[in-house]
Amino acid sequence: MTTSANRPLDTALPAPPPARTSRSLPRDLLTLVRPGQFPKNLLVVPLALLDAQTAPPGLLGRVAWAIVLFTLASSLVYVWNDLYDRHRDRAHPTKRDRPIASGRVGVGTATAFGTAIALLLAGAALLGPVDAWWPVAVYLALNLVYSRGLKHVPLLDVFVVSAGFGLRVIQGHLAAGTEIRSWLLVSVFCLCLMLVLGKRRHEMVTGGVAHRPALRGYSVPYLDHLIGLCACVTVVAFLLNLQQSAGSHYSDLAVLGSAPFALFAMARYLQLLHVQGKGGEPTRILVRDLAMVVNTLLWAVLLGGTLLATHYR
Repeated sequence: MTTSANRPLDTALPAPPPARTSRSLPRDLLTLVRPGQFPKNLLVVPLALLDAQTAPPGLLGRVAWAIVLFTLASSLVYVWNDLYDRHRDRAHPTKRDRPIASGRVGVGTATAFGTAIALLLAGAALLGPVDAWWPVAVYLALNLVYSRGLKHVPLLDVFVVSAGFGLRVIQGHLAAGTEIRSWLLVSVFCLCLMLVLGKRRHEMVTGGVAHRPALRGYSVPYLDHLIGLCACVTVVAFLLNLQQSAGSHYSDLAVLGSAPFALFAMARYLQLLHVQGKGGEPTRILVRDLAMVVNTLLWAVLLGGTLLATHYR
């Protein structure tokens, strides 16, 4: 029987699988470690520099080492999460395009890549300039139990993710040799918890609860209450941290000057989340939203001036 040029012959053989999108393996491996998430380490770890009263030799190098350490650790976590979740990701409308779920990177290749990252991380930890790297070990242990079950437990899923950022702060302070203040940890933890809850809210509104079992333990109004609570605690804890860290002559200036910037940052984020329907990519909001960036820069000028006045008074 004759067929048209646009139709294949009807044979009894099964149809071949759809062709995979042609992409280079190095590009897929880079996608696998989520380079867009690297700013999480840049935004949190260097907080330790603000508490350094002096600049001893090697300070910047040790903090840079902490950033590299957590960048490698988070990259390893992304690889093993994608390996573990590859079957679930194939049923997700967007995650199915990830390198492992789509089949562009095989399980063996991804395992070898993850092993290479783990060896590099171990070498960086053991041969690095700081002996105290236990926050990285705790971070990896938390993420291991997270990927194996805690990610499906409501509340624990967001608390574990937020704890990872607190561990980044601790590692930065250990690397810099500076004192770890409790109010700073509280503010960072609550800020990250707010952002993770905002991401969960965005997922519920846009995609429902089917793709993430933990979302069945939430509702949009419940998440709104939790986000508002975390926003309030974040601002209060940060201002209390400023009052403790700034010199006695400039603490009032630091607190009073920072209050409008902190409140504006919270208000802007809530506006983006509730009014504009954003929140799926918190890192993108923090570094790309013009109003947020300008507010952060002006705030940094105020805090930088206060810090200099405190140190060189």
